[in-house]
Amino acid sequence: MRGTATQAKARTIARGKDVVDSSVKNPRGEDLGSIKDVMIDINEGCIAYAALSFGGIMGLGDKLFAIPWAALQYNAADDYFVLDVPRDQLENAPGFDKNNWPTTAEREWLTRMYSHYGYPPYWEHHSGR
Repeated sequence: MRGTATQAKARTIARGKDVVDSSVKNPRGEDLGSIKDVMIDINEGCIAYAALSFGGIMGLGDKLFAIPWAALQYNAADDYFVLDVPRDQLENAPGFDKNNWPTTAEREWLTRMYSHYGYPPYWEHHSGR
């Protein structure tokens, strides 16, 4: 790895379409998958989660996992996102079907997802508009 997220100036604004298909790696530089999309909570005015494609081979059989946006750090030097969670935690995370994305801001589901990764839900520290 040429740089780390803390060594390079982090991007502060990015177009959503530029984040899609970005690589996600662990802190050791091992591939974890890619971001397939970001889900925006329109009422709160912030990103609810990033959808990570993980576990397949060449796009086949992979699952999608909701990841708290705060759990991802951008590595500007190498142009990928870093997710610092143990691989087994990611493998055991509740996933969702590619054809049935959680699109509502169902707080119970989101709370469980954030709790799985050890992050407080975004609405607990976000003031909204």
